[in-house]
Amino acid sequence: MSEVTIAVEQRNEFGKGAARRTRRAGQIPAVLYGHGSDPKHLSLPNVEFARAIRENGHNAVLTLEVAGSGKELALTKTITAHPIKGYIEHVDLVLVKRGEKVVVNVPIVVSGDAASGALVSQELTEVEVEAEAMHIPEQIELSIDGAEIGTQLHASDLELPKGTTLVSDPETMVVNVSEASASMEEDSASEGEEPAEDEVSEEA
Repeated sequence: MSEVTIAVEQRNEFGKGAARRTRRAGQIPAVLYGHGSDPKHLSLPNVEFARAIRENGHNAVLTLEVAGSGKELALTKTITAHPIKGYIEHVDLVLVKRGEKVVVNVPIVVSGDAASGALVSQELTEVEVEAEAMHIPEQIELSIDGAEIGTQLHASDLELPKGTTLVSDPETMVVNVSEASASMEEDSASEGEEPAEDEVSEEA
């Protein structure tokens, strides 16, 4: 897992008006908490934080260089985005220490091709695991190469990196391989259907 350094500032103003001013200045309001310490209200540089998440994923370990307060290691807990415009409104960060075990969600990437005539449904896109903070896997790959119709793969079938343990229910289905022909023919037939003449409205 990548480690990214970001210079941040402490915030002394609070409330909606202060948050809007922070965002207009190209910063993201954030709160850093954990390990029993008092929460720290921070401003994250918008461009640098967005790039770190885009390039390294939500589980990237952030080294926060807090102006006047030294460095802190943190993980992104929650990102709140504007429901319409999509920009980041607020970020919750949690303190971590080197060697500390943390529980996070890691993306599942399905690779390979199932047997001919099979329809592959990925039922689970990420899995909850426990890992050392500085060694969180970026993703967990699940191969379905050659999987026959009727194959079902569960969380317990995932090959986790050394030092990573499964937290999600091991019986949770990740991939279901079923017969594609029936559903594909039905979809194909429905796509080719044209409405009957008596079904067409004659209203002006």
